[in-house]
Amino acid sequence: RSMTSKQQTVRLNDGHFIPVLGFGTYAPQEVPKTKATEAIKIAIDVGFWHIDSASRYQNEEEVGLAIRSKIAEGIVKREDIFYTTKLWCTSHRPELVRSSLEHSLKKLQLDYVDLYLIHFPVSLEALEKCKDAGLAKSIGVSNFNRRQLEMILNMLGLKHKPVCNQVECHPYLNQGKRLDFCKSKDIVLFLVPSQKKYKRTPALIALRYQLQRGVVVLAKSFTEKR
Repeated sequence: RSMTSKQQTVRLNDGHFIPVLGFGTYAPQEVPKTKATEAIKIAIDVGFWHIDSASRYQNEEEVGLAIRSKIAEGIVKREDIFYTTKLWCTSHRPELVRSSLEHSLKKLQLDYVDLYLIHFPVSLEALEKCKDAGLAKSIGVSNFNRRQLEMILNMLGLKHKPVCNQVECHPYLNQGKRLDFCKSKDIVLFLVPSQKKYKRTPALIALRYQLQRGVVVLAKSFTEKR
């Protein structure tokens, strides 16, 4: 059953809204790239309109194909999809940031991304320029600890505060302190479950546990039944 009609969102500190439940596209090397396209098409059909990827995942052509095919079918419009990608460590130099995002957009064949994250801790300044240019609607970070977030928030001349911090989280690593700190700074904590295999009921419980904490969660599977 589609969940889009009642899709819950969280307001980001820059005024944009992000669906609280997203679909993660990372897959091990042994999973064929074409599998990503089919999985994302199915995910969009059932209502996952928040799609999370990264240049490091090396699957943005396949992700873009799935999104564009569903747009062509009339299932969604571009503005219905919330798409996140990430800047990898080899492109941290400020002069490489925009070209890296433009490279992702070329692979995706999309005009903009909804959220652009620093995959691992570095400076935020060059990402601000991508937001100003309209290539990314929102910018944020991934895998930042409290000290690293404070360095950015206290940075002289900060123009756009990060809207989120994406981190690994599950019931045995609940990130409670990081969640409290992010809430105090109006930064959404964006959680990636690390459980590799689980039956349906524990999966739903794990997702509900996170959603009730007021965070954004990514689900991930390449199996249609799941």
